Amino acid sequence: MLLLIVVVLTVVAYLPAGSLTASVPPPRYGEFPLAWLRTSNGQIVDGYGRKLLLRGFNDAALVSYPNDQPPPLDEMDATLMQQAGFDVVRLGIDWSQLEPERGRINQAYLDRVAEAVTMLNRHGLYVILDMHFRLGWSPRFGYSGAPGWATIGVPNWNPLHESWSPALSPAAFTSDTYFWLSSDWKKDFYLTWQAVATRFKDNAGLAGYDIFNEAHPLPIPPRIFEKFYLFPMFKEAIEAIGRVDSNHLFFIEGILLLTMNTAVVHLKAPNLVYGTHVYEGSLIPPHWTGDPTFLRSRFQQRVREAAEVPAPLWVGELGYDLGAPGATSYIDASLDEADDLGIGWAWWQWRESRWWGMVDRAGQLVNKDVLRHLARPYVIAAPAGVHPGRGDGLRGALTMQVDPGHADQPIVVGWSALTLTAPAVTGACLASSHWDAIAGRLTLQVDSGKGCQLTLRAA
Repeated sequence: MLLLIVVVLTVVAYLPAGSLTASVPPPRYGEFPLAWLRTSNGQIVDGYGRKLLLRGFNDAALVSYPNDQPPPLDEMDATLMQQAGFDVVRLGIDWSQLEPERGRINQAYLDRVAEAVTMLNRHGLYVILDMHFRLGWSPRFGYSGAPGWATIGVPNWNPLHESWSPALSPAAFTSDTYFWLSSDWKKDFYLTWQAVATRFKDNAGLAGYDIFNEAHPLPIPPRIFEKFYLFPMFKEAIEAIGRVDSNHLFFIEGILLLTMNTAVVHLKAPNLVYGTHVYEGSLIPPHWTGDPTFLRSRFQQRVREAAEVPAPLWVGELGYDLGAPGATSYIDASLDEADDLGIGWAWWQWRESRWWGMVDRAGQLVNKDVLRHLARPYVIAAPAGVHPGRGDGLRGALTMQVDPGHADQPIVVGWSALTLTAPAVTGACLASSHWDAIAGRLTLQVDSGKGCQLTLRAA
């Protein structure tokens, strides 16, 4: 009971003036059951057949960074994300911690993962488990990824100290290459994924599995890498996981090598999502100037790649140095593209330093100036016949066109109670609306057989 009181009081302190009154009840954890997700006709859909957008954040709390341990993820983080209207967390996990000794799964670490998933699910947040590799290959070399036994003992030397340069260390370079060229370590990698899937196969709040984070081809030539190594690995991993769990989404990624396109190989698999990353203009040149033309072209390229898989597109990582000039204009331009394309995304990341996260490492400072841009209103779930426009997180606005032949299902909107006042809804076909500030959700019901434009504005 004491914990609940502390959570409520802290949340009140974070909310804008006038958005909570003394009559507002405490958080109702678990009130919103999470439906099973699948793919259909190029979209992620829920159990009711509604298109569902997954929008939220990455979090690295469970990932090994020996030289810079990540901050924790706690109940307050989940509370704030939910109240800001988001519905997903891409949660990094470590092969190194899952299988620290070859052939032995670390059940204590898997318990930690399960506890985090349960906590996030309590707040209406889906979880995507991301097997997180960084360019340094393994914690043995200073970065997240493979266990120490899945490394080759050559010198670990990184002379450049750039964000991408750990991949050039002879130790990381050699070990990474051996993984792709040999079936040796892959067998354990698949068995580790099977252990994870066995744990979560009955959990609808687990959206799916992101199989391998940010694979890069070198020294294998691009295109050869995708055709003969990357996509075959995805196929084998999906088949291995599917033998124990066919209930969840499978997220695959393209290569991350500057602005190089991914040579997509057609992959026939159920519930497949192309969860690639967008860092052009941010970590990848050319640097952001405020002109969205190049950024738009990169989003369009990702759309083409997803169609070739074929799979729905989801941007698994998107981020920018929040201390750099142009950060909010980059956010606005990126989210405009996502709104226009009707796709979801996960920002890198929720809780980190004040330069990249929404919350500082200590969990005491929320960057609401930036959060206003990220927490723009969006349609979480909508039946066929509902067409939303761009959300506006600064002024609090969203419009959607409803066709007369819309399916008769509720529309769920993510609306931030942290950065906006309550929404007011108008429209000739509106039957009812229900606003829940605790959950950051607005639920709309429209009249059967009627169409109109629905307009949502901050009151």
